[in-house]
Amino acid sequence: MSLLVVGLSHRSAPVSVLERASLAAETQAKLLQDTLAAEPATEAAVLATCNRIELYADVDKFHAGVAELSTLLAQHSGVGLEELTPYLYVHYEDRAVHHLFSVACGLDSMVVGEGQILGQIKDALARGQELHTAGRLLNDLFQQALRVGKRAHSETGIDRAGQSLVTFGLQQLAAGADPERWAAGKRALVIGAGSMSSLAAATLARTGVADIVVANRTRSRADRLVEILQQGDDTAVRARAVEMSAVGDELTRADIVVSCTGSTGLVLTADALADALGVTLGAAPERPAATVTPAPADVDQHAAWVENGSAVSAAPAGPATALRRVTVPAQSTGPVRLALLDLAMPRDIDGAAHRIDGVRLVDIESLAEASADAPMAADVDQVRTIVSDEVAAFGAAQRAAHVAPTVVALRTMAAGVVAGEIARLDGRLPDLDEKQRAEITQTVRRVVDKLLHAPTVRVKQLASEPGGAGYADALRELFDLDPQTVAAVSRADLNDPNRGRS
Repeated sequence: MSLLVVGLSHRSAPVSVLERASLAAETQAKLLQDTLAAEPATEAAVLATCNRIELYADVDKFHAGVAELSTLLAQHSGVGLEELTPYLYVHYEDRAVHHLFSVACGLDSMVVGEGQILGQIKDALARGQELHTAGRLLNDLFQQALRVGKRAHSETGIDRAGQSLVTFGLQQLAAGADPERWAAGKRALVIGAGSMSSLAAATLARTGVADIVVANRTRSRADRLVEILQQGDDTAVRARAVEMSAVGDELTRADIVVSCTGSTGLVLTADALADALGVTLGAAPERPAATVTPAPADVDQHAAWVENGSAVSAAPAGPATALRRVTVPAQSTGPVRLALLDLAMPRDIDGAAHRIDGVRLVDIESLAEASADAPMAADVDQVRTIVSDEVAAFGAAQRAAHVAPTVVALRTMAAGVVAGEIARLDGRLPDLDEKQRAEITQTVRRVVDKLLHAPTVRVKQLASEPGGAGYADALRELFDLDPQTVAAVSRADLNDPNRGRS
């Protein structure tokens, strides 16, 4: 069995495709169940955020796995396979581990170094555990990814290389001004009360806005967020909750709007925004032509495209350069009366809002464009070293774990041989007293243990090295071990209730 990941992200696909391919929670659950029902996969986990959708699986066939996972992503996202395929990337075995560890450290984020991804990885693992689609491999992988991410943030200054998407978005809204001075005294409307909206509200409070209004479809969640904001010791923000039906009225009083809901349709239309500002929606300004620019290359990335259900490897020997189409809408000119930050995927705020005089709109697409030129801190190199070391250690541990059931089965067989010989001895020498019998039994066990010690220790060492998987097969063949016994040991290890807990 081998680890495979098929996915797309802001590095490989335009926001318009990511937006259409976004997966609701119930769709993610169905995707996981269908992946497990597919022949090549025995485990599955999905990592879905505002700028990435990745399906992880333990598969027994690479090409069949790529074809199946790509097809499932297309089916559940609603984007046709032919359209989705050019934007997909594929990572396999150690490359897949390297990719997830890099993601966990924030190296693959839109804003390098942001730490929100750790919570999203934790959620992905919890979902796989709850649905029983994450087995031994994916439990180990995601648990270790969380540890690697935490290590990177605690041992390096990767946090200085970037910031949260919310902070970066506010910087873009401030358009070069100091965000705290820009936000001081302003009134903010936060639409949504999920994790990203909560983070946005807390960031706004720390930045210095005077008032925050929280609107959410479930009023109790908005009330809870307001309660948390008012309990903060480091802010003096005034906060209150409203129903979603009150958003129109609140828009007339807001200076800043941050929206991040799970809605599949627009939450704020251009017409609603124009009405709130008391202006007429103008004609669309002329836009620059769309350009195709290379996304940042990942030296550990290789890609596979699926044609008619068959995986065709592309550029397997070198870094894959994906293309993403970026269209930057022209913003209105003049003083900003309403600053909009849309962190949702699919988008909450109508892109036509840029046509309204006095409105500045920053969304996921413009954030991706702005972050492409963000300076990289020297700490990034240190994090890359950590990732490389951790990938090697994880691979060695997994290969060693692969041979462990065989070693256990060998020792179980040896213990059975000892027990059989002692029983035969009892039949031939029935007059042995208990002390003599115990001494003979202990002696035979010591002999067997000494004979097995060196080969079992050595096979674990050899198996932990690249290409060492064959040593377990050799051990089973040499000692004629029952495959069912080895499989039973593996199943017992997989079903250990304490496994995968931290």
